[in-house]
Amino acid sequence: MKLVIVESPAKARTISGFLGDDFVVESSIGHVRDIPAKAAEAPSSLQDEWRRTRYGVDVENDFKPLYVVSPDKKKQITRLRQLLKEAEELYLATDEDREGEAIAWHLLEVLNPRVPVRRMVFHEITEDAIQAAIDNPRDLDRRLVDAQEARRILDRLYGYELSPVLWRKVKQGLSAGRVQSPATRIIVEREWERIRFTPAEYFSIEAEMSRTEGDLQHFQATLLSVNDERIATGRSFDASGHLKDSDKVRALDQEAASALVEGLREAEFSVTSVEPKPYTRRPHPPFRTSTLQQEAGRKLRFAAARTMGAAQRLYENGYITYMRTDSTTLAEAALAAARELVREQYGAEYLPDKPRSYASKVKNAQEAHEAIRPAGDQFRPLADVANAVGAGSDEARLYDLIWKRTVASQMKDAKGESLQVRIGATAASGEATVFAASGRTITFPGFLRAYVEGSDDPEADLEDKERPLPPLSAGDALDAHQLEASGHETKPPARYTEASLVIRLEELGIGRPSTYASIISTIQDRGYVYKKGTALVPTITAFATVTLLERHFSDLIDYAFTARMEDDLDQIARGDAEAIPWLKRFYFGNGHPGLVELVSTNLEEIDAREINSIEIGKDAAGAPIVARTGRYGPYLQRGDHSASLPADIPLDELTVEKAVELLEAPSGDRELGTDPETGLTVYAKSGRYGPYVQLGDIEEGKKQKPKTASLFKTMSVETVTVEEALKLLEQPRLVGTDPEDSEEIYAQNGRYGPYIKKGTETRSLDEEEQIFSLTMEEALALLAQPKRGRRRAAKPPLKELGEDPNSGKPLVVKDGRYGPYVTDGETNASLRGADTVEAITTERAIELLAERRAKKK
Repeated sequence: MKLVIVESPAKARTISGFLGDDFVVESSIGHVRDIPAKAAEAPSSLQDEWRRTRYGVDVENDFKPLYVVSPDKKKQITRLRQLLKEAEELYLATDEDREGEAIAWHLLEVLNPRVPVRRMVFHEITEDAIQAAIDNPRDLDRRLVDAQEARRILDRLYGYELSPVLWRKVKQGLSAGRVQSPATRIIVEREWERIRFTPAEYFSIEAEMSRTEGDLQHFQATLLSVNDERIATGRSFDASGHLKDSDKVRALDQEAASALVEGLREAEFSVTSVEPKPYTRRPHPPFRTSTLQQEAGRKLRFAAARTMGAAQRLYENGYITYMRTDSTTLAEAALAAARELVREQYGAEYLPDKPRSYASKVKNAQEAHEAIRPAGDQFRPLADVANAVGAGSDEARLYDLIWKRTVASQMKDAKGESLQVRIGATAASGEATVFAASGRTITFPGFLRAYVEGSDDPEADLEDKERPLPPLSAGDALDAHQLEASGHETKPPARYTEASLVIRLEELGIGRPSTYASIISTIQDRGYVYKKGTALVPTITAFATVTLLERHFSDLIDYAFTARMEDDLDQIARGDAEAIPWLKRFYFGNGHPGLVELVSTNLEEIDAREINSIEIGKDAAGAPIVARTGRYGPYLQRGDHSASLPADIPLDELTVEKAVELLEAPSGDRELGTDPETGLTVYAKSGRYGPYVQLGDIEEGKKQKPKTASLFKTMSVETVTVEEALKLLEQPRLVGTDPEDSEEIYAQNGRYGPYIKKGTETRSLDEEEQIFSLTMEEALALLAQPKRGRRRAAKPPLKELGEDPNSGKPLVVKDGRYGPYVTDGETNASLRGADTVEAITTERAIELLAERRAKKK
C-alpha cells in the first residue's frame, strides 16, 4: 500500500478517485505544527523551554523555533502514523508553494517515516496530472522550507516584540505585523489625503448638437477651450483639490459659464477638424491570484477571502488549476483547449494565427505555476460545473469568470475606429471657443464577445462601449440645440476597496497574492479598518498605531523595507542567501539597530497621549477639539468635557461642527445621586453590553476602574433610582453561611444570568430579583439539588436576511454572548466595525460568513 497525504479532506476525496486500490489518500487537515502562542499552549514538559526563548524562538541558538503539534491535530497524526505502519511508500502531495513545502516538511518531522518518501507536485487535480505527479516525484526542496520558516520566525518576532508596545501606548489587544502594519498605513495615508482635501467648484458647458443638413443625429460635445486656454475638468485638479497648471488651465465659475452660454446662443458652430484613429484593444492575460481577487471584487462584489474560499473549493474538486500563482502562462494543453473553444463557440475568424502568450509584470514574482484556468485538457462546460456545484453559487459564478477570461485571452484583438472631433464657435463677446466630441465604433469585437474586464474607475468602464457619431467632415455646419452650464465639485481621492488595496500592495511588492485575503481580514479583525459599503475605512486606532510606528519604528513600516524583506525571502528560496544570518541581521542589527534594540530603546520616548490624539480643529471660542482612542473606545475631548465618538463616523467626515454637535448632545447617562457611605456620585449609563450603574468617575491614569453593576431586565436607565442602583452595587450579596462547613453563600448576576455560589459550587436562579430576596433555606435547598444546565428558550432573530444564494439556507442576525452575529445555522460570524443590525445587508452577511469559513479552514 502507498500512502498519499494532502492538506484537505476535499482534496483527498478528489485525488483518491483517480488512484487505484494500491493507494490510500489521507488528509493532514492543514498545518500540523506551529509555534505556541503562549507557554500554556505547549506541553508541560516544554513550557519552561518556551519561557526561556523569545516567544517560542530561541534567538540565542540560531533562531531555533519551538514547534508543537496542535492539540486538534493529535488525533489525525495518530491516524496517519497507523496508516504509515502499513505503507511501503509515502507520497507528500501538499501544495506546490512555500507553505505547501513547509507542511510536507513538518509531516516528515512528526511522522518520522521508515519507508521511501516521495514529494509529488501538481497544479491541477485531474487524472492525468495526478498520474504524472506519481510518475515524476521529486525530493523535498529545503530552500523553499527555509524561506517559509524564516518568514514564520520573522513574523513571530516582529509581531510579538512590537505588539506589547501598542498595548502600552495605544490599546490592549492590538497587534503589529510585518505586512498588516504597512497595509494599514496605506489605508491611513489615503484617509489623510481625504482629510486634507479642499473641494473646489468648477463649471463645464455641454452642448447637444446635430448637423445642419443631412444626418440630423444628435450628439454631445463639451467645451474644451476658450481663446486657446484649456477649460478645467475633474482631472485638472490634484489629490488635494488644487488646480494643476493653473497658468495654463482655466476653471470656470458659475458667472463666467453662464455668460459664455448666453454669448453662444446665437453663435455659428462648425466642425474644424475630424481625426479618425484605428482602435485596438488586446485581451487581458489569464488570471493570477491578485487579478482574480480584483476582478471578483469588481464584478461579483466578493471580498478577497470569499474569492479565495470559492477558488479553493473549485481547485480541490478538480475544476480549476492551483489558485495561488503569480504566473500568466498557460500550458500547451490549455492553449489548445482554449483555442478549440474559440473556434467552436465564436468561429475561426475570432482565433489568432498562433497562441497568445503574456509576460508577467509582477514585482518579485514567485511560484512557477500556471495561470488560474479551468482544469484539464478540455475545459468543463459552464453549465456542467454550475449543475455540479449549484447554479448561482460562489463557485459557479467564479468558474464562469475564470472560464471566460481564459478563453478570451486566446481570442483576437477588438478593432474599430475612434473619432476626435473639434468644433469651433465665436461667442458674442468675441471669445473663440472650441468644443470636443469623441466617438467610437467597433468594427470587430474580438475578445469582447467573450469577456469585458471591470474597473474601479466608472469612466474606464466606457472604454469598451461603442459611442457612434454621425458622419462629420471639416467645415460642416452644426446646430446647437441645447447649451447648458453644469456645476461640479471635485471629489477627494477614493478610499481603498479590497480590489484597489490588492493592486497597491502588489505595486509596492508587499506580501504575496496568497496572503492578501488574510491581510485584509486581519486588519478588520484587529479593529484597524471597517467596511463602509465596499470602502475600507481606518479607525482612530489605526491612525494612532500608524503614527506611533512611523515616528518610532519608521524602518519597520517603510514600504521599501518591507518589499526588500520579500526580495530577501526570495533569495533564500532560490538558495542565493541563508536564513540564519538574515534573521540575525534583522533581530540583532548589523551596523544599524536591530528589532530588539529598537523596541527596548524607543519605549520610554513614546508619548501615549500625543500618539492617541488627532486634532479636529477649534470651536467658535477658540477651544481645541481632539479625537482620541481610549480604553473604552474612541471619544472627543474639549477641555475637561468629553463625549463618545460613534465608530461609524470616518475621520474625514468629522468636521468641527459635527464634533461640537456630539460634544453638546444631551447624554443618555444620568447622575442619580451620591452614595452616603463613600460620597461618590452614582450614575446610570448605557454601555456596549447593555445598561448599567456606576459608582464614581473614571480617572485617567488610574488602573482601578469604578465599580459597576448591570441593570435588571425590568429596569431602565431613564427610571432607575439611586436606591436601586446602590442595591445593585452591593453585589455579590452575602446570603449567609452554610452551618455544615461554614462556607459563605453569595447571590449575584453574571454573564449567563442570576446565580448563587458557594466555593466552586454554583446554581442558577430563575429571576434576577431573587438575588436580593433569596433566603438561606432556599439557597441550601438549591445547593442540595444536582447541578444541571438551564434550558433556555431560543431568542428570536434580530433580523431576517432571506436565503443564502449559495446554500439556500436562511440567513439571520442573532444576539449572542459577545454581541450580534450573522448565521446560516452552521457558521456564525460576528458583526464588525461599523456593521449594525439595522444596516447589514444579505451581501455583507454572506461576505462575513465566507471570511469566517476561510479562517476555520
